[in-house]
Amino acid sequence: MHWLFKWLLVALALLGAQVASAQQLNVPGRLVAETDVPAPGSTVTLAFVFEPKPGWHGYWENPGDAGLGLQLEWKLPTGITLGKPRFPVPKPLLIGGLMNHVYEEPHAILVDLAIDRSVPSGTSVPLEVAANWLACTDKICVPQQDRFTLQLRAGDGTVEVTKRKQFDQWRSAIPVPLDQNARYAISGKRYEIAIPFPASAPLDRPYFFALTTDRLRYAAPQTARRAGDWLIITTEAQGQAAPVEGLLRIGDGQGLMIRTVAGPIPKGGDEVAALGASDKLAPAVPALPALPWLLLGALVGGLLLNLMPCVFPILGLKALTLAKAGGDQREARRDALAYTAGVVLSCLALGVTMLSLRAAGEEIGWAFQLQEPVVIFALLALMVAVTANLAGLFELPGFALGDGLTRKSGVAGSFWTGVLAAVVATPCTGPFMAAAMGAALLLPAVEAMLLFASLGFGIALPFLVIAYVPQMRAMLPKPGPWLGRFRRLMAIPMGLTALALLWLLWRLTGTDGLVTGIVATVLLLAMFIGYHTVQARVPKAPILLLIAGITAVAAGAQFIPESRNSGAQDEPAIPGALPFDAGKLAQLRAQGTPVFLYFTADWCVTCKVNETAVINRDETIRLFEAKGIKVMVGDFTRRDAAIARFLTEHGRSGVPLYLFYPRQGEANELPQILTSDVIAEAIDD
Repeated sequence: MHWLFKWLLVALALLGAQVASAQQLNVPGRLVAETDVPAPGSTVTLAFVFEPKPGWHGYWENPGDAGLGLQLEWKLPTGITLGKPRFPVPKPLLIGGLMNHVYEEPHAILVDLAIDRSVPSGTSVPLEVAANWLACTDKICVPQQDRFTLQLRAGDGTVEVTKRKQFDQWRSAIPVPLDQNARYAISGKRYEIAIPFPASAPLDRPYFFALTTDRLRYAAPQTARRAGDWLIITTEAQGQAAPVEGLLRIGDGQGLMIRTVAGPIPKGGDEVAALGASDKLAPAVPALPALPWLLLGALVGGLLLNLMPCVFPILGLKALTLAKAGGDQREARRDALAYTAGVVLSCLALGVTMLSLRAAGEEIGWAFQLQEPVVIFALLALMVAVTANLAGLFELPGFALGDGLTRKSGVAGSFWTGVLAAVVATPCTGPFMAAAMGAALLLPAVEAMLLFASLGFGIALPFLVIAYVPQMRAMLPKPGPWLGRFRRLMAIPMGLTALALLWLLWRLTGTDGLVTGIVATVLLLAMFIGYHTVQARVPKAPILLLIAGITAVAAGAQFIPESRNSGAQDEPAIPGALPFDAGKLAQLRAQGTPVFLYFTADWCVTCKVNETAVINRDETIRLFEAKGIKVMVGDFTRRDAAIARFLTEHGRSGVPLYLFYPRQGEANELPQILTSDVIAEAIDD
C-alpha cells in the first residue's frame, strides 16, 4: 500500500501545482560551485542548496513511506563526469502513521564534478541540470522544479576563502562511511543491527535511516543500547529480509554510512534514548527463544544425529567395548568421557570456525565444510581408511577403530573416535536442532558456543548413558566370535558413506575431481593392504603408515579442482521448478502466485530422503500443478551467499528448510521430516 500512497501523493502534488505559482517555490533551491575556475584533472564540488519555508520540508534520497527525493537530469560538456549525490543527515517525521525522511531546515546536497586532464585551460565549462523535487507540509505536497545553470571555466582551481568555509560547513553535515561492516540478525520480525562504535564516543539520540528499500518497516519504533564498543539498533523487518545499507544518526547533523553483514549481535548493555523512540507505533517484535530451550533443542538434535547411517556403526562398535564381561566400570566411564570430549571439542571447533568466517563477512551456513572439495577429499580418504580397517584389511594398534575399537580401550582412541563421530554426524540440521543452530548465528559468542557444546553432548549422550548406567551395559550382548563378523558387517555402511563422498566430489568438481578421488581410493587401499603384509615384521610400520597416508592425502588434495560453477545450481529435479532467486520470489508473491520453496544439498541425508520419498513423487508434482503452485529450489551443495543470507533471515543455519507461500499471507514453515500428508495439509490451510 505504500507505493499506492506515494503515487497518490504525486497525483495530489500535480493537482496542487495547477494552483501554485512557478515563482513561489516552497522549498527553493540554488546551485553553487566551490570554484568557478576548476583546474583540469581536478574535482570541483557543487552544492544544491535548499531553504524550506516554515512548515515545509524536502526529502532524503530514500524518502521513507511517502515522498520523493531529488531527481536530476544533467547536460554536460565533453570531459566532465559526475559523482553520486551526497545527502546530509535527515530527520524522521511521522505523518498519519507513515514515516518520512525529511529536511525541515536549510541544507545542501553535494555532487562532485571531475574535470578531465584533456580539457584545455581557459575552456568554458557550461553546466545545465533540470531538477525535480517535492515540497510538503503535513497536509499537502507540491512538486517543485527548476533548471539550474553554471558557467565555469577551466583554470587554476582557486577557491575563495568564504566559499571554502561555506563548503567545509556543508561537507561536515555529510555522513562519513564507517570503515568496517556492521552486523545484522533477524528473528521473526525483529531486525537488529550492531554497529562498531567506541564506548567512549559521544552519542545523542541515535536513529537508523535505511537506504536499501523494502528491508525495514520505516514507521516501526527503534530502540538503542550500547554494549561495550557496539551500538545495537533494534527495529522491525519488512518484505525481503536481507542485509541493509543505511545512515546512522549519531548526533545533531552527524551520521555514519554503514553496510551490514550477517553476524552475531552482542547481548546486554545499557539502553540509550533513540530519536523517535516515543512514537509507539507497533508492538515489540518477538525475541529469540529462551537459551534453555535452545540448549535443549541442540541436545535433542545431536542425539538424533546418531541415527545417521554413517554414525550409527561408530556408535555401535564403540558401545560394544563396554559390553565386556566383567568390564571395569571406571575404565568404561573414562572412555565415555574421552569420547564425549572428542565430540564436544569437534563441535566447538566447527562452531568457532563458522562464526569467525561469518564475522569476517563470509556468507556461510551449517555444514559449510562440505561445500569445499578439499574437505570432501580428506573425508573420503578417512572413510576409506575406516572402511578398510573395519573390513579387516589392516589393523592400526592404538587407534580406536576396528579391533582396537571393539577389543581395546584407551583415552586417545576414544577421543579420536568422538572426533570422527562429530565430523560425519554434522552435515545436516535435523528436528529440534534447526532453531538452535540458527540462533547460534545471532547470539553472543559465549551463548553460541554453549549451543555447539550442547549439540556435541547430545551426540555423545547414548555412549555416556551406556557407560554410567550398569543396567544398560548389562543389556548389551557379550563379546564373542560373532563380534568380528559384526565389525565386518559395519564396514558396509561406512563403505557406502565413502561412495557418497566420492559422488559428492564429482557433483562439486566434475569428472576431474571424480578421477582424482577414484585414483586416491585405489592407492590408499593398496597402501593398507601392503601395510598389512609387513606390519608384523616392521616395528615402526604404524608410524610409517600414518606418515605415508597423511602425505598421500596432502599430495592428492593438490590435484582437486575448485568447485565448478560456485554458487550455481543444477537443474531442479521437478520439471518446471525455478532455481532460488529472492527477486523472483518477491515477484511471484506480488502476483499472488503460491510458491513451494525448499532448500537442499547433495550432502544432506535428510534432504535427499525427503526429496526421494515425498517431493519428487508424481502425486506431489501433480498436486502442485493442480493448485497452480510454483516450485522453487535452493541448492546449497556449493557455497551460495544469497542462500546463506536467506537461511539466516529465517533463523536457520543450514538445510533442509521447507516453506510454502500461499496466495496471500506469510510463509508457512513445514517440518524437516516431510510426508505427503504434511505437504497436502500445508497447501490446503
